[in-house]
Amino acid sequence: MKIAICDDEKEICGGLKRLVLRQRPDCEVFLFESGRQMLQSRQRFQIVLMDIQMEGMSGIETARALRMKDENAVLIFVTALKEYVFDAFDVSAFHYLIKPVSEEKFRRVFERACREVEKRGREEAEQVFFRTRNRSFTLRKQDILYVESRGRKVDIHTVKECVTVYATMNGLEEQLGSGFYRCHRGYLVNLAHVSEYEPDRILLQGGETAFMARDKYTEFVKIYMRFLIGNC
Repeated sequence: MKIAICDDEKEICGGLKRLVLRQRPDCEVFLFESGRQMLQSRQRFQIVLMDIQMEGMSGIETARALRMKDENAVLIFVTALKEYVFDAFDVSAFHYLIKPVSEEKFRRVFERACREVEKRGREEAEQVFFRTRNRSFTLRKQDILYVESRGRKVDIHTVKECVTVYATMNGLEEQLGSGFYRCHRGYLVNLAHVSEYEPDRILLQGGETAFMARDKYTEFVKIYMRFLIGNC
């Protein structure tokens, strides 16, 4: 996990680094004396600990710029200024610590921040990125009902919409993983959304149907039963 500490007081930076490493020795900690210096770094940080009152670019201004390129960083302000707490909400701060911070208080907040990073990492792993001519977007795997081949394109049927992208069924089968089953050369279904099945078709939640190749039926039943048992 990569941690950025941004404060124009070297002693504060050093003290926060010691607290971080005491709690999570395996973290990589990067120290910055200004918001601009941190923003110019090419690193992507999971947690940012930052003062608000700094020379040049303030912590709030830095946070606004940070959010333009990274919405997922867990941001914790560590500051002596109480009056900016509402501004912190505008940049989606995770917490607002008032200096001087006790080690116990820091430990509790930092541990919660680490758990939030882990949670966001799991959620990100459950998303798939797509690009069309007009837009780039992500879909949550759990929202995908099934995928249908359309030659060089595929239709991705979700709980809300149908999106057409350039992709191959083989590529999507690998990308979506074991929670999906290739029931036909032209269909890939999300096992979590199966409501009924017959030897030649699968009925999905919401009433949509995917065709099933007859020689896939026996294998599908075994895989679907294992899936149900594993999710009980």
